[in-house]
Formats: sequence, C-alpha cells, structure tokens
Amino acid sequence: QMQLVESGGTVVQAGNSLTLSCAASGEEFFSSHAIGWFRQAPGKEREFVASIKWSGRSTSVADSVKGRFTVSRDDAVDTAYLQMSSLIAEDTARYYCAARLWDMSTQTDQYPYWGRGTQVTVSE
Repeated sequence: QMQLVESGGTVVQAGNSLTLSCAASGEEFFSSHAIGWFRQAPGKEREFVASIKWSGRSTSVADSVKGRFTVSRDDAVDTAYLQMSSLIAEDTARYYCAARLWDMSTQTDQYPYWGRGTQVTVSE
C-alpha cells in the first residue's frame, strides 16, 4: 500500500507560478513507482497532466501544459513535484498525484494509488 498526499494548491493570479508537492508513505517503495499528475475541473473528466518514470530519467507532459509545467521527483524524501508556470484560468482544477510501478502512463485506470487532491484556482 502507498498513501499519497498532495499539497501546495492555492489561489494564484494568472501569469504566476506555483509548485505542487506529492508526498508518499506506506509499505511500497516510492523509488519503484512512476508518478502521474492529473487534474479535474468542475463538470469535466479527470485528465492527464504530467508523469515521471520511476528512475526520473523520463517525463511526459500533456500538450496543454507543455513548456509551462515540469514534473520532478526527490526519492530521498519520497516526494514528487509539479512545477507550474505562466498559469492561465484554464489551469483551474483539482490536482491529483497517482502512483504505479515502474513505467509512466497517461491513463487514470493504470494507477492503483491516488491522493485526495489539492485545489488550484487561477484568477484573472
């Protein structure tokens, strides 16, 4: 089992930056798991944002955030990060991190472990 807790969500002005954290705990080894970031806006389906492989050597980001969002991890503290810059109103959503063994995936049903999310609101 693995527990994930997201933090860092807040209200931020458009154009600004924000970093979200995803802290892991539990019996599973964090370093063996890929981490995915997803978001869900009211009335919309949960969508893929970014992911990072267990080794940290590969990352993937959605086209909608490419060039603005970066995903990283620090296995020494069992934490992954989503660095967001040039935020726009369309980035307003609840952001979730998820974990699965080894390889990245863009699909929500491929991740067995999920956090409860953190709210990001971008004001114009």
